[in-house]
Amino acid sequence: MTEIQKNPDELTILSLDTCTESCSAALSVKGKVFSELAIVPREHSQRILPMVDSVLSQAKVQLADVDLIAYGRGPGSFTGIRICTSMTQGLALGQDIPVIGLSALQTMAQAVFDSQSAMQVITAIDARMGEIYWGQFVFDNGLVKLVGAETVIAPDLVTLELNTELPIVACGTGFETYPQLLELTGSITLAKEVTFPDAKSMLSLAKQGYTQGLATSVDYLAPVYVRDTVTWKKLPGRE
Repeated sequence: MTEIQKNPDELTILSLDTCTESCSAALSVKGKVFSELAIVPREHSQRILPMVDSVLSQAKVQLADVDLIAYGRGPGSFTGIRICTSMTQGLALGQDIPVIGLSALQTMAQAVFDSQSAMQVITAIDARMGEIYWGQFVFDNGLVKLVGAETVIAPDLVTLELNTELPIVACGTGFETYPQLLELTGSITLAKEVTFPDAKSMLSLAKQGYTQGLATSVDYLAPVYVRDTVTWKKLPGRE
């Protein structure tokens, strides 16, 4: 694959995410952003491509005009991550478009920063089976940066690595399922408007990743499950 050498600000970037209950696609073209999002559990495979077609149509560009595809690499549901990676493969292969995988947790943290200018963000996605996908982030030059590592963990084992003397904003379904997480310190407030990842918040992170040389050929597409080995149990009321 021939490496692209464009100015990051001139990139046409397509992003898509299906890692959680939400399904979203977004496109950045010449400083304009077009996006689609819907909360549609178990409908991702039917909805994501029409969303991609919609943002391309709104921007009046073709897939061949896209310079970079950003995809939600996880963590999240196994099925959702597989759908996102397979759709990205299908889109990128035919046009030889570079790809970059982005964290669902970081994407959510970026959305909180974009809406609230929060300097510290904790994100938690309900991972079922009494666990959460957990990440901690700080503001760094307009974007959020991971502190420590993303992990899958029982809520009562969570510890904060952030400055607890400063405000911390929380987001994600993990805080709805385990509200006691908001009591880790007195400085935490919940951003109720950010529950799931949104592909729109991936665009600035994708541009940063491109400048850092993190874009790769689709052959190196890499989903991140965090919970690599698990014995599935069908919980009451769960499908």
